[in-house]
Amino acid sequence: MSVAKGPVSQIAWVVEDIAAGEDFLRTILGARNWMRMPDIHFGPESTVYRGAAADFVAHISLSYSGDTQLELIQPVRGESIYTEFLERSGPGLHHICLEPEDFDAALKDAAGQGIDVVQRGDMGGQMRFAYLDGAASGVPFIELAEIGPNMRLFFEQIKKDAQ
Repeated sequence: MSVAKGPVSQIAWVVEDIAAGEDFLRTILGARNWMRMPDIHFGPESTVYRGAAADFVAHISLSYSGDTQLELIQPVRGESIYTEFLERSGPGLHHICLEPEDFDAALKDAAGQGIDVVQRGDMGGQMRFAYLDGAASGVPFIELAEIGPNMRLFFEQIKKDAQ
């Protein structure tokens, strides 16, 4: 039984140096233009990490290769799955993202299959996300995302600018 059907919409890496990550993926995947967003705050009112309110900051950079969004995440401060990943593994492939038709049903399906949600959050009502423990698959995390209309427009503009 599949938790979330549909194509992979994003591939993400956690890095120690976001500019170096952009340069590398520009060379390897041809992702020419990046939208870098420094100091994105994930606060305790909207983010949960390992069952507790989370408070952390990360630099985020987005681009596209075809229809697939590329994401780079550089943790800045606070504890999160990003800092956990760097401490455990160093920089590298962190997650793939799927956008289920029914976000809540996908989370319920994951729970029913014993798949833990490691981190989840809501970005101002424009995007809900949940990272599932993907260690059994060889990918550290699987992200499920529900994208609102304004965030979708933002992503479409990044995609257009990346071409």
